[in-house]
Amino acid sequence: MLVQCRSLFMGEIRSLPIDTELDFSSVEFFGIYPFKKPVRVVGEIVNRAGVVELSVRARFTFDGRCDRCLTPFTRDYDLPFEHILVSTVENEDSDYVLLDNYQLDLDELVQGDILLELPYKNLCREDCRGLCPQCGKDLNEGLCGCTTKSVDPRLAVLQQLLN
Repeated sequence: MLVQCRSLFMGEIRSLPIDTELDFSSVEFFGIYPFKKPVRVVGEIVNRAGVVELSVRARFTFDGRCDRCLTPFTRDYDLPFEHILVSTVENEDSDYVLLDNYQLDLDELVQGDILLELPYKNLCREDCRGLCPQCGKDLNEGLCGCTTKSVDPRLAVLQQLLN
């Protein structure tokens, strides 16, 4: 979604409300497509004394798989984002969002913000125990009975010294 911001930069209006839904169903995140429902973006772009600032909240449901036990889970997020928008920039390394021809690509900006805020490791719950490395049983459902003591085959010779 392209948002035309020329009237904000020219001082013709002071604020521009944003209330839209963005479709990120084709966005891949670590091998999955977690955005099955649209991302709701609500906020505004405001010109305060010549500084144009974007303030939005992105509300969405994340459908993923636990990185430890592979159980599917759903988690709701409500993330705030703020950016200062500029039409020209002197220093390429600035933290400002540079607009091309006074147009803001809201899809690209919000998608990037969301992907940067999502946790690197997704767990179904904080105390997830994962899968047994020997038999593959989900340890959240109970112990499997496998022996947890195993000797690295490269160190088996040293184990013989202890016996």
